[in-house]
Amino acid sequence: MSVFKQKRRIKIKKRIRAVLSGTPECPRLTVFRSNKEIYASLIDDVKGNTLCAASSLEKNILSKKITKVEKANLVGALIAERAGSVGIKKCCFDRNGYLYHGRVKSLADGVRTAGLKF
Repeated sequence: MSVFKQKRRIKIKKRIRAVLSGTPECPRLTVFRSNKEIYASLIDDVKGNTLCAASSLEKNILSKKITKVEKANLVGALIAERAGSVGIKKCCFDRNGYLYHGRVKSLADGVRTAGLKF
């Protein structure tokens, strides 16, 4: 990733984080996208705790031979399932400076279809 793209993403990330904040009732669903994998976690910014997390490195997702977009959808469904077990029904979505396209959009769609609202 070029330096320009990194600086641009960090600038967008700061602008998003100035508006979004997670609470215990409505935590922040944040996404990190690397070249190979995708990670999602629910964060309570008031206490500074991570409530639950999921990634494409989970054994049941890693073992499947599917595309990265499909893996992101499965990660979204997994984080929504874990959020339901903790008792979370809604959250706010933090795309972390990434464009809402491709894997980030697929993860968000997976979360929505699994029943978590944002």
